[in-house]
Order: sequence, then structure tokens, then C-alpha cells
Amino acid sequence: MSEPIGALLGVIAETMGMSGDGLRLLLGSIGMLLLALSFHRHGQKGSVQAAAAGWILLGLFVYLRSEYYVKIDDPLLILMTAMALPGGILLAMMEIRDARNEVSDESLVWFRGMVAWAMIPYHLVYSIPFLNIAVVMLTASSAEWMLEFAGMGQYTLGEVMVELHDGGEVTLSAWGGNMWILTEPLGEGGFFVPMYHADGTPVHIAFILSCSGLQSMIIFVGAIAALRTVPLNRRLRGLFIAVPTILVLNTFRNAGIVWLSHSYSDWIFMGLNMFDFAHSYAAKAASLFAMFLMAIALFDLLPELHRHIMRFIPPSPWPKKQKSVSES
Repeated sequence: MSEPIGALLGVIAETMGMSGDGLRLLLGSIGMLLLALSFHRHGQKGSVQAAAAGWILLGLFVYLRSEYYVKIDDPLLILMTAMALPGGILLAMMEIRDARNEVSDESLVWFRGMVAWAMIPYHLVYSIPFLNIAVVMLTASSAEWMLEFAGMGQYTLGEVMVELHDGGEVTLSAWGGNMWILTEPLGEGGFFVPMYHADGTPVHIAFILSCSGLQSMIIFVGAIAALRTVPLNRRLRGLFIAVPTILVLNTFRNAGIVWLSHSYSDWIFMGLNMFDFAHSYAAKAASLFAMFLMAIALFDLLPELHRHIMRFIPPSPWPKKQKSVSES
């Protein structure tokens, strides 16, 4: 049985003469623009309504991605994407509640800007094939260089390939799409670069946009850029700390996954081979821990960032222990 919300939108997309992915991207783009508009026009008429609609559309946009992660059996991303729609509805309710109470929550306004200016640049890179391919090539080349520098073997990269929406794949040179704007849906892999051993045997690992760590980088870019009251020089220092560090750590991550998959190709644990374990579990856990440490390091430079984040962390459900005062 198919997921009901996705099935309904699929019917709507078919009625409109669009693909399901096309309608999803349209809804997400509208949501991003509404959040960006509400962030920059905060306090003006209609900004709250724009923010509320933007949260719901973006929540739906991310939620619909969960079907893909169910297919590839990635439990962490299944949970994160499935919670996006109820999270978006909750944020929309918070926006409307604050408007009715005539309260301006600066942390909620910051969150609008953070989400908008994290998602808009990412989807620009995704939607412009020249940029998409450049990021994929940089990711693949840096992993190849790291593997060879660390003495983990000799590798080479294949030609850029394109996974087609209807199945199959072609070389980039044989693909007839527009290189300036993506006008047709692609397969889940999109543009990818396969890797080979130096003797030409395939490694059976390919690099795609999601291997680039761009999602992690852009979260910090959005979070720092949305700090409206923070001087520009402090925000730039925060970006110079976060972005290069994530780029380096992601290079280690990709090289480690390739090396582990090749060195322990026969390893199986609870039905998982080494690639699935390293990619879907170990690397994601390490990435989340690294982002946590990065955030702690940035809190000293940008205490405003810490204050906004803590605003969205619910209080502990456990009652605080009352201190007793002994009589003298």
C-alpha cells in the first residue's frame, strides 16, 4: 500500500501534467521563497502568513523524500524526513500563535532565515547541472587524492554519468539535457562519477551530490547568515571555521568508506555489508557527532547562535530536585 499523502500528490501532479518529483520540487521552491520573503520582510503585513505557508510546504517537500530512504533502507534519514511534515505544521502554528498574541520571537525569525538560506543555495546547485557536476567532481577527486596520499591504493575516476528518471544511465556527453538549468527529472543518483582501481576494475562505488557534505556545510551557512543582529565580521569568521572544516572531514569520510568497503568486502553483519554499514550507520553517526562539536566551537564566537538553538530545545520532562536547606 502506497503512502497516502504521496499518492494524493501523485494524482494531482498527473492531473497538472507534471511528474511527482516536479510537483514536489515546485512546492519546495515556493516554500523556500515564502520563508525567505517572511525573513527579510519581518514585521511587515503578510510576513507571518507567508512564513506559516512556507513551513507547511517545506515540511511536505522534505516528508515526501522519505519514500526514497525507505527504498534504500536508511533508518536515520527515514525518521528525519518523516518528522518534517508534523514539524512544519507545528512551526506554522507557532507563527500564527505569536501573531495573535502580538509577540515577535526573534529565534523563530532566525529559524526562517536559516532554513531558507540553507535550502535555496543547495537547490540552486542541484538544479544547475554545471554546478552540480563541479561539486561531484570535486568530491570524487578529493577522495581519490586522500586515498592515494594515505597509501590506501591507486584509484582513477571514470567519466561523469547521468542516471535517467526512467531507468538506465548514459554518459554526460550522450545526455541531451540543458547544462544551465535542470529541465527534466533524473534518477536518484542524478549526476555521478564512478571510481575504479588503477587496473580498471570497478570499485562499485560512485560519488553523487549527497556525498559532497554540501548539506552539512549549507546548514551552518544558513544558521550563521540568518544572524541579523550579529556584525558581518563575526559571521564571516564563523563561516571560515565551519565550511573548510566540514570539507576536510567529509573527504576523510568518503575515503574511509571506499577503503573499508574494499578491504572488508566479505564482511557481513545482520544482513549489512561493509558499505551499507559504513555509509548508512557509522559515517552518519560520526558526521552528526562532528557537527555537534562544530556547533559547540562556534557557540563561543557566536553566542547568539547558541541562544536561538536553545530556544527550540524542549525543557527536560523531569522535575528539578529541590535543594534542602539545613537548619543551623
